[in-house]
Amino acid sequence: MEWIRQKLDQFKVPFNKGNKLEKYAPAINALDTFLYTPNHTTKKGAHVRDAVDLKRTMITVVLALIPALIFGMWNGGYQYLSQIQSEVGFMEALAHGAWKILPMIAVSYGVGLGIEFAFAIFRGHEVNEGYLVTGLLIPMIMPIDIPLWMVALSVIFAVVIGKEAFGGTGMNILNPALTARAFAFFAYPTFMSGNQVWVSEASNIDGVSGETILGTLAAAGKEAPNVTYSALDMFSGLIPGSIAETSTICILAGALILVLTKVGSWRIILSAFIGASVMALIFNALPNMGIEGNALTNFPWYQHLIIGGLSFGIVFMATDPVSAAQTLKGKWIYGFLIGFFAVMIRVFNPAYPEGIMLAILLMNVFAPAIDHYVIQANINRRKKRAVSASGQIKTAV
Repeated sequence: MEWIRQKLDQFKVPFNKGNKLEKYAPAINALDTFLYTPNHTTKKGAHVRDAVDLKRTMITVVLALIPALIFGMWNGGYQYLSQIQSEVGFMEALAHGAWKILPMIAVSYGVGLGIEFAFAIFRGHEVNEGYLVTGLLIPMIMPIDIPLWMVALSVIFAVVIGKEAFGGTGMNILNPALTARAFAFFAYPTFMSGNQVWVSEASNIDGVSGETILGTLAAAGKEAPNVTYSALDMFSGLIPGSIAETSTICILAGALILVLTKVGSWRIILSAFIGASVMALIFNALPNMGIEGNALTNFPWYQHLIIGGLSFGIVFMATDPVSAAQTLKGKWIYGFLIGFFAVMIRVFNPAYPEGIMLAILLMNVFAPAIDHYVIQANINRRKKRAVSASGQIKTAV
């Protein structure tokens, strides 16, 4: 490692302050800080001395995503191969999924980091590590057969409009990965919905079906749905869907990593699942109240939690510290409303069965308002206590 350190120091000389390539220094420093701990410290202002910097936080989230990513690669291959042959080997399925998914990850990182580097050079500041997570999240929430150029355009929109337009890492009000998915969903709806986009090559081979459970329920209307998957299939992830959103087991493993390392808020995760459960239970109670429901309202409440992208969105996107609520009470409110609205959108508007995307983006917008009113309520309580204490003092005197 010392040899690499020396070579990097030599390579950085033309980019040092005062040299002709000085304006490109942020790009070179980004490579340096990716490999090594930054060799500078803060010089003024209040700061906390801690070993956990932004880079380590982002790496922790990436590690938490790995179980869902690997399973998504395997499931992507399995969903395709299981429909055209009787036996599917583990490595065969994983290889097919990787062949489809790794190019998407490469495009996401290549395009996204290229834009980040360009903005850093233009603005004259260092490259932040925030895109390490976003660059991986974007492919993981896309259909397996989405064209790479659509991934690239979605990344461009998310980074430029959803992030850099607000000032870059730490300033965005919307989750960048969900911004990319929303762009793709509304710009190219035929590639983001239907029964031909969730299984590899489904549109090119007769007999290959890729209908998701949410799609089946939404299409059933008031009729009894023909759901062929068991609750165990839904929980384990052996179902069609976005690349890494199907396995609740792998998602919960990632949630455990985030909670134990204190990178993700357990309050947001728990309250979001509670909110989704409450809304689903309300819909399940409609038939007992004499109100006719549909396939989505009659779907068991606990199964709402393990289908679609609800679990993945709650664990990895609702907990985004930049776009989420910051106060402790605000996190409970923020998470509860995300889960509540996700199921509500899913049931009331079957055209958007993946309601978690819209629910998180909606609450991203309202997160500052939630924190404001939580803080204001606390200020008002302190004022009342101050007035009460002042009155008691006067009485005692």
